[in-house]
Amino acid sequence: MRYSLSEISAIIRDRRTVQPKDFSPRQVAREVIDQVLGNAIWAPTHGMTQPWRFTVYTGAARERLSRFLGEEYKRTTVPERFLQRKYDNHVQRPLQSTVVVALGMARDPQGKIPLHEEQYAVACAVQNMHLTCAAYGLGAFWSTGAVITGEAMVRFLGMGAEDRCLGLFYMGYPAGEWPKGYRRPLPDVVQYVEE
Repeated sequence: MRYSLSEISAIIRDRRTVQPKDFSPRQVAREVIDQVLGNAIWAPTHGMTQPWRFTVYTGAARERLSRFLGEEYKRTTVPERFLQRKYDNHVQRPLQSTVVVALGMARDPQGKIPLHEEQYAVACAVQNMHLTCAAYGLGAFWSTGAVITGEAMVRFLGMGAEDRCLGLFYMGYPAGEWPKGYRRPLPDVVQYVEE
């Protein structure tokens, strides 16, 4: 065996989604952010297009992101569907996290790889980010939704018309205990076909 399977399994099983409201104000060091993103780019990628593009918001830049998300939610939500809770989440989450990473996906200019395969590659990169965060004791939260993945967000990030934003990835040190996890037993989700 080339690596410790027990350590790899432990990290995978210890990975948790922790929402920004549950983060402490402790800053995430730049070296840690770079390690998280450095591991992200080793995800599988069809045709080696490496479609991921990360925009990292820290410090005062989070306020600009917060304002954009609040304004965009108001702009795109008809009054009868407006929910104060959703508006507050859009505005507060970037301010509750010391690091927010916009998950950009740049389309292959030749179009040789289908959109869904490029999206899968970015999703694999996000899993690498989650696992690296777990190794550092960082909570992480992948947030999507119309405001975050819409065309206005793509423009806000300065990406091309064919590109996409696949969400925001919030990272931070949990303010409390590391959350417990649960998964259904393997026999509930696996079927072997042998003939």
